[in-house]
Amino acid sequence: MSKASKRLPAYVAPLTGCLLLSAAATQLTGCVVRAQVASPPPPAVYVAPAAEADVQANEPPPPLPTYEQPPCPVEGYIWTPGYWAWAPAGYYWVPGTWVAPPRVGLLWTPGYWGFVGGVYVFHGGYWGPHVGFYGGVNYGFGYGGVGFAGGRWVGNSFAYNQSVTNVNVTVVHNTYNETVVNNVTTVSRVSYNGGAGGIAAAPTPQERMAAQESHVPPTPTQHQHLQQAAANPALLARNNGGHPAIAATPHAGAFNAPGVVGAHGAAPVPHGAAPLPHAPAVAYTNHSGSGAGRGAAAYGKPAAPKPKPQQHPKTPQREEEKTAAR
Repeated sequence: MSKASKRLPAYVAPLTGCLLLSAAATQLTGCVVRAQVASPPPPAVYVAPAAEADVQANEPPPPLPTYEQPPCPVEGYIWTPGYWAWAPAGYYWVPGTWVAPPRVGLLWTPGYWGFVGGVYVFHGGYWGPHVGFYGGVNYGFGYGGVGFAGGRWVGNSFAYNQSVTNVNVTVVHNTYNETVVNNVTTVSRVSYNGGAGGIAAAPTPQERMAAQESHVPPTPTQHQHLQQAAANPALLARNNGGHPAIAATPHAGAFNAPGVVGAHGAAPVPHGAAPLPHAPAVAYTNHSGSGAGRGAAAYGKPAAPKPKPQQHPKTPQREEEKTAAR
């Protein structure tokens, strides 16, 4: 064996040791790196339900109707503006209404229509700690196209800005006055973003940040409100000419309650009128979410009163019963 061969083990042993130490160090380093990158998952971002996110139309929604805001019925409720929704029969109006937020500290970002890829796509609304992008649409009553100026959370209480919100101080005590500057000379009634004649608005940096926050979907009460609007043929744009007689309600789903507001130029809807013949019988969920019904109530119409039971003429009524009846 040559001298070089005899010296080979002397060189291989240190090299082997170095390789083993390097491998061990690599494994240890890998463990440390994996421990460092482990982090909690990012907050969930609300994605509109398929029933809302997948709604598309080939024609733009009508202009927003002009109407007055009903006074806030309960302290703590937040205004959700009305909007045009789409059904196979065409656009129909979902009345603006006062809604209880899912929890303290949340604000409502309205949904909006946007022109995307040659069609009009509806982006559903949601609840969140800040108001996000809603297409630059001026829904009024604090929703002037960017943010919300109708009120704010002060601790666990919601304060209302009386300059843009209709509140009765005998019912609502937590109020303030803050002037909202409108730099637009004429208030736009355009109800969609992008496309021909649409609003040219893009999200602000604050709205982009709000989009990344944890969001809460519409409440069951809001879903019930939407279902009742979809089942009411009087709210179809083709039937009301863009001027719905039920433009806003004091409570969600209260389409026949006192305080319902009609759009300017709308024809009054007779109370107790039967639904149109072509209107289908649609099941709906009541306020408690525990039932469904069909018929007049499904269209937001009061059901016909039940006939009073007739007393048999041969059965005399005792005197005490007559007294109690009085």
